[in-house]
Amino acid sequence: MSQDPLLQPYQLKHLTLKNRIMTTSHEPAYPEDGMPKERYAAYHAERAKAGVALAMTAGSAAVSKDSPPVFNNVLAYKDEVVPWIRQLTDRCHEHGCAVMIQLTHLGRRTTWNKGDWLPSISSSKHREPAHRAFPKLVEDWDIARVISDFADAAERMKAGGMDGIELQVYGHLLDQFWSPLTNDLDGPYGGQTLESRMRFPLDVLDAIRKRVGDDFIIGARYTADEAQAGGITAQEGLQISKILADTGQMDFLNVIKGRIHTDPAMTDVIPVQGMPSAPHLDFAGAVRKETGMPTFHAARIPDVATARHAIDAGLLDMVGMTRAHMADPHIVQKITEGREDDIRPCVGATYCLDRIYQAGEALCIHNPATGRELTMPHVIAKADKSKKVVVVGAGPGGLEAARVAAERGHEVVVFEAQPEPGGQIRLTAQSPRRREMIGIIDWRMAQCAARDVVFHFNTWAEAADVQAQNPDLVVVATGGLPNLELLEQGKEAAHVVSAWDIISGDVKPAASVLIYDESGDHSGLQAAEIAAMAGSHVEVMTPDRSIAPEVMAMNLVPYMRSLQDKDVTFTVAQRLLQVARVGNRLDATIGTDYSDLKTVKHYDQVVVNYGTLPLDDVYYDLKPLSVNLGEVDQSALIAGRPQAVLRNTEGQFQLFRIGDAVSARNTHAAIYDALRLMKDL
Repeated sequence: MSQDPLLQPYQLKHLTLKNRIMTTSHEPAYPEDGMPKERYAAYHAERAKAGVALAMTAGSAAVSKDSPPVFNNVLAYKDEVVPWIRQLTDRCHEHGCAVMIQLTHLGRRTTWNKGDWLPSISSSKHREPAHRAFPKLVEDWDIARVISDFADAAERMKAGGMDGIELQVYGHLLDQFWSPLTNDLDGPYGGQTLESRMRFPLDVLDAIRKRVGDDFIIGARYTADEAQAGGITAQEGLQISKILADTGQMDFLNVIKGRIHTDPAMTDVIPVQGMPSAPHLDFAGAVRKETGMPTFHAARIPDVATARHAIDAGLLDMVGMTRAHMADPHIVQKITEGREDDIRPCVGATYCLDRIYQAGEALCIHNPATGRELTMPHVIAKADKSKKVVVVGAGPGGLEAARVAAERGHEVVVFEAQPEPGGQIRLTAQSPRRREMIGIIDWRMAQCAARDVVFHFNTWAEAADVQAQNPDLVVVATGGLPNLELLEQGKEAAHVVSAWDIISGDVKPAASVLIYDESGDHSGLQAAEIAAMAGSHVEVMTPDRSIAPEVMAMNLVPYMRSLQDKDVTFTVAQRLLQVARVGNRLDATIGTDYSDLKTVKHYDQVVVNYGTLPLDDVYYDLKPLSVNLGEVDQSALIAGRPQAVLRNTEGQFQLFRIGDAVSARNTHAAIYDALRLMKDL
């Protein structure tokens, strides 16, 4: 039997958990009509099959109609959820994985113009900054109704075969009552004392326990330290933890530190890349020591070593590795098989959560099979016949194409013009805060090395070089070069440099810098950060109505924290029209899409961030030599069938291009291009 602390079983009440690794509650936004249907079940079953001991499903399933989800949550207040919950639990139980679900009423952390257009309710009269809706101050009949709704929802989950539930008590209605920052009520549920503030959550707990009985497992994921003046202190959090333990109705504690009412606050609770790993682990350990309760926790525990320490040091009973399992759902299996080096790393990009908070669906930046388990494989099957594959370009898309082709058993050769692999990822990783991104490249290089992929670096591949390999298939993954054209003029703007020039260090920031950001992605803010840290006066300008919309909520936080104490201004809804040199300075003509207004501003340097244009010469040189003339059967691509286009009977090979060699998109798109093209080769 393994001596690994992570692989030891854990007894939670009557339930034996087969190891110490869990996925904590998170809503990947995969439900359909509020129901966790096939896609949802397949997502969790993939992790269960690979050995996760406990799947805590749903990032807060809604218990009431006036708790409309701001993204695609499970609707636990509907009776029709029960058979779908049964399908989900059966799929996980089949692999020995326990299944629970998180229940909540969002309170003010939602809005009124969703669902049935009911007003949001809260113990606070103030709106939550992140969701902006002013709530109705809760009435006595609301309290009674919501208590009953929680009990009803818990009963549905039990009927659906769940092993237990978790109450969401951070940032949502239950926590809004017990936090002094968000309780404006008078009377028995008012904010005067901790006892009165906790009365509502404890009444909910009592109602649920009476409804589901003593055997059903109930826990809470709650904030035990709001880390904000006037809020719950760490000392009060320990007191709350003891109160929960002393009820005798709570079976586990899942500890959170911080608040989630703003993007910066949420980013401290759920840290992104460049922030410390496991920042709240010791605090969770203190709760376990003080209460003696089964204690769970997850907050940026991205690697096996940290998770193992959490268990071995007695800080936790169950360790959550949620984003890590989005990057690689087979972590437990790889630990068990002694293949820890094979684990695809979570790089902390938090593309998953940022997409959810913009009403998208959770996707991992470098595992495109996550959330697509019904159509994309996590494990690549061998091909019936080996082929020769040439990949031009060793960025993330090219390396994924090489990796998948090699896993299929094909002979793979990669040409790369640079001395090192990585493409734009290597540029991104120039910033210390984003160095973890290189894990996307390092993992693929290790996978390729293990499968004897041949690399030719410092090689600008021409068509003749590719032909000399006698390939059966060629993938052009050459990426793109910065687009410096403005206003669809068809010619580059004069006297400007690209954001890449600043990030790479090829061009040093001047004294006064305009960062004109029409892409709204990381590169603009990354260049702004470098210039500001060099002491420049920086103006970040965009024609959009907000700064860097592609960076999204949680990833924007570190940039703002870095830039706001420096000489940086932000200008929205203004468009750079042209740049002229006047003496030793630059005159920038600035317009706007909203009127005919034009102004002229003066800078020492103008930096343009406007995406890329495909670097596609070799593709067009190879196109007439290919059997498909570069054509993609899109229906086959979407359906997961092999490409079989034949347009040139004299052709020598199949030819495809992926990623930015097609058009400027992002890392996930390039890797997804490669996986779905190559998985059937």
